[in-house]
Amino acid sequence: MTTTSIPTTALASDELFGHPKGLYVCFATELWERFSFYGMKYLLLLYLTKYHLFTDSAGYDVLGAYAGLVYALPVIGGLLADRYLGMRKAVVFGALLLTGGHALMAVEGQQAVQYAAGTVLTTDITLNSGEILKAGTLLSEGVIIQDVVALKVFFLALALIAVGVGFLKPNISTIVGQLYAQDDPRRDAGFTIFYMGINLGSFTAILLCGWLGETFGWGYGFGAAGIGMLLGLFTFLKGQKYLNGLAEPADPESLKEKLLGPINREWIIYLAGIASLAVVWLLLQNEIVVHATQNVLLVIALAGIPLYALMKGTKEEFQRTLVLMVLIASSVVFWALFEQSAGSMTLYADRVVDRNVMGTELRASMFGSLNPFFIIVCAPLFAGLWVWLAKRGWEPSTPVKFALGIIQAGLGFGAMVVGASFLGEDGKVAVVWLTLAYLLHTTGELCLSPVGLSAVTKLSIKRVVGVSMGTWFLATALSETVATRIGKMAAIDTTGGESQDLALALTTYTELYEFLMWTGIGVGVFMLLLAPLLKKGMHGVH
Repeated sequence: MTTTSIPTTALASDELFGHPKGLYVCFATELWERFSFYGMKYLLLLYLTKYHLFTDSAGYDVLGAYAGLVYALPVIGGLLADRYLGMRKAVVFGALLLTGGHALMAVEGQQAVQYAAGTVLTTDITLNSGEILKAGTLLSEGVIIQDVVALKVFFLALALIAVGVGFLKPNISTIVGQLYAQDDPRRDAGFTIFYMGINLGSFTAILLCGWLGETFGWGYGFGAAGIGMLLGLFTFLKGQKYLNGLAEPADPESLKEKLLGPINREWIIYLAGIASLAVVWLLLQNEIVVHATQNVLLVIALAGIPLYALMKGTKEEFQRTLVLMVLIASSVVFWALFEQSAGSMTLYADRVVDRNVMGTELRASMFGSLNPFFIIVCAPLFAGLWVWLAKRGWEPSTPVKFALGIIQAGLGFGAMVVGASFLGEDGKVAVVWLTLAYLLHTTGELCLSPVGLSAVTKLSIKRVVGVSMGTWFLATALSETVATRIGKMAAIDTTGGESQDLALALTTYTELYEFLMWTGIGVGVFMLLLAPLLKKGMHGVH
């Protein structure tokens, strides 16, 4: 069904505060989905290293594989919705998977136990491999005993969440776009409201779930995230009537077609989604496979799309495509720096930052809320800034905005490098330096992220704009695994999940952040130098 088939009077009667009521349904659904996702994300690495006693490196591998899949699977979920399911059915299915995944995340199991080398066992213990060590055994090396069953449930929970996000995330945004005609002047304002929902959800979730998880127990934090997702599902189900039929399947009859005995096409898609959990479950435990696959697919896309443009497009289209591929490749650098937030920056906050603020000790996971907070504050300022500059002919080109974003990401790490020179009496870094890092990363994001999405739609050949958008998200997915691999450069040996040498930890993180500072500044300056050439290749597209 298209927007032209809906009577104007019907549309007017379904408005609230000047916008379609369906916008607020999507707003609330995405708010709660982001609440659940971010509420869990910033607890994940702390949970693995402090409760299940993963090494830093092993924890980074899980975080990288998970985050990489979360950003890659929406490409598949979007295609299935476009061709078969329709957006409404895809969102409902994704929300059901997410709700189940978050429910399982609340299953902690037994906390891992660490036995140091030289310990004489007083009772029999069973290793993760199943081998039994008898009481009286003298351990020649350290041993960690984990709840293997609970970890299997944990990986199933992550698989449910990853596949659920794949179905929900790309389609809830598309529904918002469908609620407005292409020339509707309210369209941008509607997306702004929707964008605020994303950031309000993530801001409140990181604060609340982080506080609950680190204060009262991990299950409380993950459980709160799960309740948020349940509220999101309930909101969407109750509000479906306000979508005006815009999110229905393109060909409803094809979904009813029997393909496997009594099973129709729609249920085959659902069953395939459930069956895919086994593959995702394995991939979550094999980060190297996820990373290698991302690299191969991105190389194919970055080479294949320009080749297609060369063969099928005009000279101008080919050059615009080349510019787009350079921008997409540079975005990997930005996001690999930016996504240290849920990885090394969270461990940094836990281990070397003085988190006492006005007599209250903040939890390490709560610092991730600074990004959505600064977005809420700064996004209107940046929107106004670009308009003000454009009226005077001073607005930077897209390549320059990309360069500025990457430079600011580097400067964010520079703030923490400087902070390491001004330690408190306890030898820890003041919280202001980490706050400044988040501010600079957020202003960098506002220079690059919305501009990048717009650039994909404007620079891509129309016949392959969907593939180009998929390439953008594939690059983002790759940056997630790159980010955790970078974080592993500052992996620290811990006892019971805690760092035992503050000075060594601070030195290790500072060395990493100095490297990232110069990487961001260097790549950003290179992009600035390249900007005139890239702007020329855009042939008037701004």
